[in-house]
Amino acid sequence: MSGLLAWSAVTAIASTHPIGQLSPQSWAVGAVLATGAALLPDLDHPGSTISRTFGALSSGLSAGINALSSFVYRTTRLKRDSKRDGGHRGLTHTLVFALFAAVFTAAVIQNSQKWALPVLMFVFAGLAVRGIMNDWCPKQDALLITAVSAGITWAMIAWTSQTDASAAACGIAVGIGCFAHYVGDAITEQGCPILWPIPIMGKTWFPVAPPKIMRMKTGGVVEMAIVGPIVTILSIWLGLAALQGTGALPFLDWVDLLPI
Repeated sequence: MSGLLAWSAVTAIASTHPIGQLSPQSWAVGAVLATGAALLPDLDHPGSTISRTFGALSSGLSAGINALSSFVYRTTRLKRDSKRDGGHRGLTHTLVFALFAAVFTAAVIQNSQKWALPVLMFVFAGLAVRGIMNDWCPKQDALLITAVSAGITWAMIAWTSQTDASAAACGIAVGIGCFAHYVGDAITEQGCPILWPIPIMGKTWFPVAPPKIMRMKTGGVVEMAIVGPIVTILSIWLGLAALQGTGALPFLDWVDLLPI
């Protein structure tokens, strides 16, 4: 939901910028991509939600990413960095990765939209569905996730023409989703090395985080009972405001959803 919130906020507030003037179809595609991309950085953790989404395929990919992340951490850490494995909250939890994911997505869609957009929609829809349904969906039911993802992808592609989906907007959506993940991790007890490889206080992998009093435990009561519901409500509100700006909700023209 944090990815959807970030995408909704950016597109609703940036009403004078091209990213805030998308067609309803392009906005919806971006919403799916951003929601799924909010789980993408955790591909470096073999036990994460994203790693279980598509069964053996995603598990195998996760193992490879984890090994790469560990290697990069070991070879770039400084003396003051902790001597941990570095697989999780490593390379995929940096702005470098978010930029790479955004550029890669935009480039692939720009050059091969006919097949790339459906494939990426399927993958990111799967991540979004798994993330949202994680608390009550069977943990290992990859078949269910695949079926729901295929349904979402079919509906979106049927509704969206090839010219409606902006490659640049798709790339930005993925980058925004990754960044939303970093912000969420940064306010947990461990922090997030967003600014790697910039050395801060003698650490290449400096864990960016607010003061300890403002942090929360991952999966704790604060996250599940307070932060989660607030993020969900804001996502719906700003999502409606963004869609109102695209002209997709004429029946809400009587109310200003974003009075700024």
